[in-house]
Amino acid sequence: MLNLVSADCLSVNTQSVQQQQRIIAAIDMGTNSLHMVIVRIDPTLPAFSIIGKEKETVRLGDRDIATGELKPEIMAKAIAALERFQKVAKTANAETIIAVATSAVREAPNGKDFLHKVESELGLCVDLISGQEEARRIYLGVLSGMEFHNQPHIIIDIGGGSTEIILGDSHEPRTLTSTKVGAVRLTTELISSDPILDVEFQYLQAYTRGMLERSVDEVLANLQFGEFPKLIGTSGTIETIAAIHAREKLGTIPSTLNGYKFSLPDLQEWVNRLQKMTNAEIAAIPGMPEKRSEVILAGAVVLQEAMMLLGVDSISTCGRALREGVIVDWMLSHGLIEDRLRFQSSVRERSVLKQASKYQVNLAYSDRVAAFALSLFDQTQGQLHHWGTNERQLLWAAAILHNCGHHISHSSHHKHSYYLIRNSELLGYNETEIEIIANLARYHRKSPPKKRHENYRNLLSKEHRQIVSQLSALLRLAVALDRRQIGAIAQIKCDYYRQLQQFNLLIYSAKPGDDCALELWSLDLKKGVFEAEFEVKLVAHLEKSAIPHFS
Repeated sequence: MLNLVSADCLSVNTQSVQQQQRIIAAIDMGTNSLHMVIVRIDPTLPAFSIIGKEKETVRLGDRDIATGELKPEIMAKAIAALERFQKVAKTANAETIIAVATSAVREAPNGKDFLHKVESELGLCVDLISGQEEARRIYLGVLSGMEFHNQPHIIIDIGGGSTEIILGDSHEPRTLTSTKVGAVRLTTELISSDPILDVEFQYLQAYTRGMLERSVDEVLANLQFGEFPKLIGTSGTIETIAAIHAREKLGTIPSTLNGYKFSLPDLQEWVNRLQKMTNAEIAAIPGMPEKRSEVILAGAVVLQEAMMLLGVDSISTCGRALREGVIVDWMLSHGLIEDRLRFQSSVRERSVLKQASKYQVNLAYSDRVAAFALSLFDQTQGQLHHWGTNERQLLWAAAILHNCGHHISHSSHHKHSYYLIRNSELLGYNETEIEIIANLARYHRKSPPKKRHENYRNLLSKEHRQIVSQLSALLRLAVALDRRQIGAIAQIKCDYYRQLQQFNLLIYSAKPGDDCALELWSLDLKKGVFEAEFEVKLVAHLEKSAIPHFS
């Protein structure tokens, strides 16, 4: 068993999980390489042990200079690698593969088209995640392999296209940052000589430091007086530096680099040496992985500048990072982890409420709209639609945030809501889910979804467009049901008569004698989109009797 999640860090709700062990795979589509880890989960602990690893250097970050798009030959290479990963996972009897894509795909104009191609050719759905979401999952991955003992730790993950710096202490991460400096990106954009010229090297250092300053300032601002955090480093650049340092100092590379420590002066010595060497000389360094030699100098400079800005004099390595964090996140979402990390499992809800607070949303009103939306969803499930738990959660998020566009202007606020949600950092959601939430909010009023709308076209799959078309129709009704924003309607009951294609909506007022005229008028105004979408006739009726208790 390798690097089990510590039992005191993660505990289990044994009533909610099956007792047998489960095998799953996680793929991280990075800027430099594609990685897969296959793990066996023991839900009784809960813990996971790594039973297989795969890696392929694809260089998704090597994009077209003129357009910024992913190159056709690189995409083809990535798809071939993913197909191989799928076969390996199947051989290992993995029940599912979770895949995420990061900065290279996120920033490419054709990135979503590429992921759509992956899904159509391989049947593999890849989550496109934001920089902050990447940082959150890295944090989860590190927590699965190291014990912080409630002490503050700073985690740095240097990827090909971005660097994540995180401040945490075993519980909720205090700070999650992502900066567009990475080993591949900096090498491609700033290094053109071999060995690097002094003027290029000086600019590389200055540029890197300037880019990192904001993230570091945010981390340091969240430290409390008297705290002296330890620095943890993850991923390829830092593991490589640790390996070549260990080989030189110890004469061998340890069987595991997890917990291996080196100092800032040691790093600075290596940076000075690498600066003077050609690519061929760097490649010949004992312990240097194939193809890492081309980007190791830029990666080492990122680490050096980050350590200097943070004011730390040493770093310890951790063998777990994003892909292991993807595993932990999956375990959280499937109810396998509680207790110490239960705060992480509610990250979606807390993130939505944080955005609602930021944009001064009237939460009492939004809660009522959300309750109506979910009631409509639940009462029509299996009759008018067949969406599940995840789509229900997306509808809730959209209902809470549907009016956030008022923060900018009342006029066209539904369009402002789209842009605010689309560009917010909603943790726990991938980019597609955020796009769906934003579109749902966009269509809570005015025009229904149309193919000519750019935001609707951003939804690449037919299924995602159908989610928006159907659930936004439910959200429209929910908004109408609290037209005066005073909670005039206490409850609703839905009756669907399939043979008549009629949908009856029974309404129960909160106060006796309230005719809910404005709500009924609003329903009549908004029901057209619902009727067209589900091909039914909606008949709303105000009940005179007391509020019933539905099971």
